[in-house]
Amino acid sequence: MLILRSESRGQADHGWLQAKHSFSFGEYFDPSRMGFGLLRVINEDRVAPARGFSTHGHRDMEILTYVLEGALAHRDSLGNASTIKPGDVQRMTAGSGIMHSEVNPSLHEPVHLLQVWLLPHTLSLPPSYEQRHYDEAKKQGRLALLASADGREESVMWHADAALYAGLFHSDAEYTWNLPSKRCVYIHMARGELKVQGILLKAGDALALTEGGVLTLSHGDNAEILVFDAGPV
Repeated sequence: MLILRSESRGQADHGWLQAKHSFSFGEYFDPSRMGFGLLRVINEDRVAPARGFSTHGHRDMEILTYVLEGALAHRDSLGNASTIKPGDVQRMTAGSGIMHSEVNPSLHEPVHLLQVWLLPHTLSLPPSYEQRHYDEAKKQGRLALLASADGREESVMWHADAALYAGLFHSDAEYTWNLPSKRCVYIHMARGELKVQGILLKAGDALALTEGGVLTLSHGDNAEILVFDAGPV
């Protein structure tokens, strides 16, 4: 088990964009943090009102966007145009190549989001896009499946041997979850505080696990947690 504290992440201040990088990204490079399993990027971004990422391209990556506060307007070269809000999960398969933009449409409020990149199981796939909304009740006091390789349980389907779960925890109640064996499991605290395996994690902290067993979550305080089954060890 590896504990990764929030303050150890890479940081970037672009004025309109405040970013924290769990793994090497952009000008932040740490050879010990090149990813975990199939996870390649977890960026926590805060984008100023009426600012954003102009049209740019990606290839051969599964990209997932998870908004914590505010809204993000998406447009891409497939003709998709949508607004991503809290509770939404957006999956974009870059595949053989896709162009897109992401802009904060508000003139007054910032947007706070996580963007995740995973390595796909196949290169040069046709680019594609999917977005779904998950009510808070689905995630309250439990881990709910949001993304998977087969789209089970109404999850978005990405092209990677991986799964994403999310949960909201607001009490001292204990919740247990069976960890998959011989898999890379990465736990990211999106916000709040929560005891994970008896260790207090705060917003931005993470645990990396490979040993299987039982995951124990308890003493949640406005906690929102993402759990990645990020492929085989």
